[in-house]
Order: sequence, then C-alpha cells, then structure tokens
Amino acid sequence: MEPAPPTGGAPVTERSFALIDGNSFYCSCERVFDPKLATRPVIVLSNNDGCAIARTSEAKALGIKMGDPFFKIRDLCRRERIAVYSSNYTLYGDMSRRMGWIYESWAREVETYSIDESFLDLSNFRLSERAELARDLRATVLRWTGVPTCVGIGPTKTLAKAANAMAKKDPEARGVVDLTDPAERQARLDRFHVSDVWGVGPRSWAKMEALGIKTAGDLARMDPRQIRMKFTVVGERTLHELRGVTCIDLETVVPQRKGIAVTRSFGRPVTTLEGLIEAVASHAFRAGEKLRRHGLAATHLSVFAHSNLHNGDPHFSAGATEDLIEATSDGLALIAAASRGARRLWPPRGAKLAKAGVILDDLVRADHAPAALIGGRDREKADRMMAAVDAVNARFGRGAIISAAAGMKMPWATKFEMRSPRYTTRVDELPVARAG
Repeated sequence: MEPAPPTGGAPVTERSFALIDGNSFYCSCERVFDPKLATRPVIVLSNNDGCAIARTSEAKALGIKMGDPFFKIRDLCRRERIAVYSSNYTLYGDMSRRMGWIYESWAREVETYSIDESFLDLSNFRLSERAELARDLRATVLRWTGVPTCVGIGPTKTLAKAANAMAKKDPEARGVVDLTDPAERQARLDRFHVSDVWGVGPRSWAKMEALGIKTAGDLARMDPRQIRMKFTVVGERTLHELRGVTCIDLETVVPQRKGIAVTRSFGRPVTTLEGLIEAVASHAFRAGEKLRRHGLAATHLSVFAHSNLHNGDPHFSAGATEDLIEATSDGLALIAAASRGARRLWPPRGAKLAKAGVILDDLVRADHAPAALIGGRDREKADRMMAAVDAVNARFGRGAIISAAAGMKMPWATKFEMRSPRYTTRVDELPVARAG
C-alpha cells in the first residue's frame, strides 16, 4: 500500500506513530533458519550461556522466566525438549537491518529504537487506512524475513508503545492495535496496568499506586500539576502523551554518542596479567571499530575488571583511566592505552577475574579532533591502515584481521557453545547439501 495524500476521505491527524517489533525476536530469528523449531519451545541465553534473555510463548508456558539462570533450568529444558541457543548477535543484527529496510520503504520517517523495535511515522496515511497498512506491513515482514511482528498505532509514541503491548496480549487484534480513536483509547487504557506504561519504572509505579493510580487510564485523568509535583516533568510528559498530546518526537537522526563501551564476561576466570592484557586489547580494538563507524574519536580510555561476586572468590574490583595524547580512533593507540591501564589495575595474587571492559568517553567528531603539538601520531598513515582493516573485516567477517596483542587462542573469550550458524553473513557457515 502506497502512502495516500492527506486530502479527501477521512481526516488525517497531525501526528500518528506506529511501533513495530519482532515477537520473541532472538528466538524468531533462530526459527527462521530451522523449520523444525516452528512449534517447539525455544530460549536464547545471554553471554557465556548464563541466563535466559529470550523465550517463545511455549517456553514461557513451561514456567521459564526472563533472567532464569541456565544451570537452574537445564533439567527442565532437557525434559521438555526446549531448544536452547547461545546468543548469535551477528545473525540478529543482520535480520534487524533487513527489517529496517522494509520499514524505510513504507514510512516517510523511521526511528530505530532497539534491535527489534522501530517507530514509524504514519501521519501521511488516512486514519481509515492505518490499521490495514499495519497488517500489510506485518505480512510483508513475515514473508520477506520470516519474523512475526506486532504493531501498535497511536497519536503519540507512548500510546504506540502501549498499543504494541496490547496487540501481543489480545489474540483478536491479529497483531495490530490502533489507539487513534479517543473512546477506544480510553477503554483500553482503563484495562492497561500503569506499570506497563513506557517510562514508568518500579519506583514511580509504587508511588502511583499509593495515589490510587492503577491503570494508564487513571494516570491520563490525573491533574498534570499534581503529577509534575510528584514525578517531575517526565511524569507530566507521560500523562500528556497518554492523552494524545505529542511530547516525544521521532529521533530520525541518531544523536552523537557520548561514550562507547565494550565489556565481556570471561569464558573462564583470568588469573594472569597476560590474559587480562589480551582481553582488554581485544575490547579496545573492537571499540575502535565502533568509533570509526560513527566518525568519532576518543580522548579518554578507561579499563575495569572485577571478580565474580557470587561464587565465593576473593572480591576484587578496580579501574584505571588513561588520557590519550590526542583524540583518536586508531585501534593500535587504543590497545596501547588499554594495556597500560590493565597493568595499573592488576590485582593482588590469587584474584580470579570474571569480567573486564574498556570504556571510551569525551568523544568528538574525528574530522574536528585537534592534533597534538608534541608526541602525536602520523594520523594520515594510521587512518589509512585502520580503513584497510575495516574493509577486510567487512568483506571477510569480523576477526579476519585482529591485533596480535589480543592473542590467538583467547581462552578467556566468551562462551557460545550452543550458537547457531551466522547464516546471513558467513558463507562458510551455510548448510551444505550433499547428494545421497
């Protein structure tokens, strides 16, 4: 369906938003490439296969909750034949990009809110067409990518978010709920718990219940001045959004990032300085890739490491910050700084490190970064080398070129023992059909 001009037919409101997201997105991506999983319970685990971070409806029905540690549900998964996968972020990210291409061909403006959620501007579609448009969009995404979705529509982003949650819980909605009509909106909001409203956290929810606010409809009927006094301007903004007054616009231009972090839990404890240096070198190199992708450079680099807080190991937690001579996105310069930081924070003998990370802050535009007067690098040469590294890794897959400082065996690396193949980005991981 093509966008209709805002003339003739039913009136067009000033703004209309849709929120579309993938249902159990990580699990749905796994199902796309393995039809045998269509009706089987599926869960996806966090880094190091620690806990459940995505569950299909069948897995939820078996009692698996978000964040359940895998070691506690391992027997249940085996007994109920639940398919268990390690996180495959390369696959999920590529599937997300493919869905984004579809959205951009349908809506005049799109905000990518998270890996599986996007806000769409539907203001140039007639009111009578929006729900049908959303159903057509769901069908197109399912047909082209295999990922099922739900769509919520409303005159504000907060209402679109609420409508999306309603669509997931209402089988009769066929995956789409439209809160444009004021009467239907109020009726649905009166059945929608205030704790499920976008932007209402646990502390705010408890305070609202003390005021007798139990549903989103209750909140929408409150005096804005009272809400502002109790919950600041953020609470008042949420109230107005629930009334259909737009206070939060689309962010179609990604704001400049203020910091970049690369952190990982270790696949097994790190007990040597060499192991820590290898880990932070790998993280620093990856952080440099992120900087270059966004056209940024960092002026400060921080390294941190800590032990496991829950297994009885001796407690250790420390960090170190390195000032860079000049703002840079050069992976080798970042590795050198991270290695210095690792040496500074190296713990006393006997500590077992469970996690380490690198944080870059005070980011500036790379093309506006001032050069150092003394001790600077050959920026042009470094930029050419990093561009070549990025090009090779883009063509042959991340990790085709790495820094030797990160080591080759990487025994500390995060575990992905049950990861599926990266079907859409790695030719060498595609299934091979052989003649019988």
